[in-house]
Amino acid sequence: MHTPVPTKIPGSPARLILAALLACISLLAGPAPEAGGRRLLHPFRTDQPPVLDGRLDDPVWQHASSVTGFQTFIPEFGHPQQEKTVAYMAYDRDNLYFAFRCFDPHPEKIKASVAKRDDMVRDDFICINLDTFDDQQSLYAFYVNPLGIQGDSRFASGKEDFSVDLVWDSAGRIDAEGYAVEVRIPLKSIRYNQGDKVRMSVFFERCISRRQEHGSYPAMDAARGYAFLPQMAPMEFVGLARPTILELLPSFTYSQKHLRQNGAFVKEPDTRDWGLTAKYGLTPSLILDATLNPDFSQVEADAGQIDANLRYGLYFPEKRPFFLEGSETFNVGATSTGALQTVVHTRTIQDPKAGFKLTGKVGAENTLAALYATDAPLPPPDAGPDAPRPPDARFTILRYKRTTTEDGYLGAFFTERAQDTRVNRVAGPDGQIRLSPSGMLSFHAFGSSTRQGPDLESLDGHALGLEYLYDTSRLGISAAAHEVSQHFENDTGYLTRTGLASGSLSVTPKVYPASSWLRRVDWNGTVSVLEDEPSGLLEHDHSIGVTGILQGNAALSLALHDATEVFLGQRFRTDGFNLSARDQFTKAFSLQATYRQGKAIRYTADPFQGTGSQASASAICQPTENLNLELDWSHADLFREDTGAKVYDYHIYRSRLTYQVNASLYFRGIVEYNAFHRQLLADLLAAYTYIPGTVVYLGYGSLYKQQAWQDGVYRDARGFLEMQRGLFFKASYLWRR
Repeated sequence: MHTPVPTKIPGSPARLILAALLACISLLAGPAPEAGGRRLLHPFRTDQPPVLDGRLDDPVWQHASSVTGFQTFIPEFGHPQQEKTVAYMAYDRDNLYFAFRCFDPHPEKIKASVAKRDDMVRDDFICINLDTFDDQQSLYAFYVNPLGIQGDSRFASGKEDFSVDLVWDSAGRIDAEGYAVEVRIPLKSIRYNQGDKVRMSVFFERCISRRQEHGSYPAMDAARGYAFLPQMAPMEFVGLARPTILELLPSFTYSQKHLRQNGAFVKEPDTRDWGLTAKYGLTPSLILDATLNPDFSQVEADAGQIDANLRYGLYFPEKRPFFLEGSETFNVGATSTGALQTVVHTRTIQDPKAGFKLTGKVGAENTLAALYATDAPLPPPDAGPDAPRPPDARFTILRYKRTTTEDGYLGAFFTERAQDTRVNRVAGPDGQIRLSPSGMLSFHAFGSSTRQGPDLESLDGHALGLEYLYDTSRLGISAAAHEVSQHFENDTGYLTRTGLASGSLSVTPKVYPASSWLRRVDWNGTVSVLEDEPSGLLEHDHSIGVTGILQGNAALSLALHDATEVFLGQRFRTDGFNLSARDQFTKAFSLQATYRQGKAIRYTADPFQGTGSQASASAICQPTENLNLELDWSHADLFREDTGAKVYDYHIYRSRLTYQVNASLYFRGIVEYNAFHRQLLADLLAAYTYIPGTVVYLGYGSLYKQQAWQDGVYRDARGFLEMQRGLFFKASYLWRR
């Protein structure tokens, strides 16, 4: 075990919670489990690949290896899934093949939609979770709904990322027995160890939406909770090819924009952008990527978020293909809680000119990633339209991980961002250690050095984190201790706050009542204490909560908070309660909502105590398999506590209508009204995706504001005035060899 993470001062909250954490570990942790004891699967080798049509009548499936006996793990562990599932496995030199026969005596109740990629996870689905290195560090997840619509993701260090889009094939069909699915995964699309015999591991999953029931093969051990990676079944393949991985992805984007200036529309110069991304496999497990002017034209605009009264910046996910290869390697230990979310957030690279990246494995136990990019940052949001762009920035990122027992690892980071006279560097180790079948310890210890200007001394800081997670079907315990010094800076990552030392302990007993309507109850109690280092003041958040999982696809949660928060050297109350609910009422309609009421802070240079609420609701209506309507509402308000005066009342309304002609072609319209900024966004898109990378998009958007041009100035008005409009076209083509 590593040296315990130091805390700042004796008796600090982080140190006290850390002592409690180590006491819990000493009681709960047994000897680390040994690998092995997992049944080895032998997929069937074929020279006659199946035709993917959702019918399991190909000869290969008559001879293929198969497994059945799926058992539930959501909402409870260890019950035979009510509907039988059979999963088949086969392969040839260049592809892996899987098929599922999912029996269902009520095929009319099967929830399925013709949807855009990754938008089908609310349907019934099967999932092939594939650990291609059999090292229990990460997996590919291949989701398919009963109509063959795909979703895919990468999972590592407890985090699942749906940004990745892989090239693979699927087909599905609903019939009188239920539904059947066929899948082909080209070896070029995944990374794996080479050799005469290749060992991977698999976890087959089936979700029945109307009962929010997940079953799996192999069955998950209730004593290990949701630790997926150590519980997968190994598979052995013989004679897999070593494919040449060479990809070129040229892209072209054309856009035109009109802006209203001095009351009249003015056409800006048309924009034409070419980009190129290339991928080359040095080995099947080590990939080199390069890019010139990578495309970042927003096909799907980031959904509006409430941006009033923020203590730290909003977070937006990565979408650019160049940055997605091997992105799971950048996950950091001990960042489930705490101010440091990640030390590498590639959207800090705003407008890259060029970049190189090397990701993958060297040998069975070593994972590495190296990234270099030059960036032309955008001017600050408050800069004028004629403001010059800042100087170029250079990013250098290095990552190393070494596998330990089961899903544990030890790793290290180095990051640097250099721009003009400012240089910020962050370096240090992180890792996670499997202490027992149910217990995982994770940590990070980073130091930063920031130099601003040629004559200024560097500012040094550190970020320390230690987290422990204990998870079984009956009990969950999480404990954490973090410290982020006042001068810690991370220009390549995402950091919400500095100058703190914190500790937390959360206990979640899980109860399974013998009830006809209530399937599971999760109780929760959390104690959290934080010291604000600049002021020396303490803040806390103590809460109790309960979540009920009901029959069907419904859940209800309530949490009560006794809390304070320190801001600019003052301590304020942040007590309140949170309520959330969701339900899939019918195949065609679902609803989820959240609400918070309580005390709050006005984050300004002269802060004050306030009270307010936050709420959101989302309704999804799917009248046919091809048509989907989503309605979203977000709200926040704040009132000054001493006077009752309203500070703001913020509403965002968003509707999204999609007609999916087939798996490749869809038409989509979005209308979003931001009542706080009094502006309306309208966005239309036609999109065709042959395979991920080979795409054509045609879009049109307009922005309106509730104002009018009168007497040479813009004035507030009841009606809407169009302020800008734009048209864009994007095409890219993925060439593979």
